[in-house]
Amino acid sequence: MKTFSTVKEAFEWWLKNIYPSLPADQKVGRLTNAWKDYTYNRGISETRMREILIEQGHFEVTTTVVYKP
Repeated sequence: MKTFSTVKEAFEWWLKNIYPSLPADQKVGRLTNAWKDYTYNRGISETRMREILIEQGHFEVTTTVVYKP
């Protein structure tokens, strides 16, 4: 199990460790566009990163907000 502090951190890890090993037929369209947008700083929303991580499986994305007075 690997835990990340942010969606961006998890997405970056996925791009470096999982995306390269995907079959060529999966590296088309949406995933390629997301890779290009992130790699070339074209802008990618946290929502899109989250959706891709969840679609690819093995990721559970939750948000925790803690207020400590």
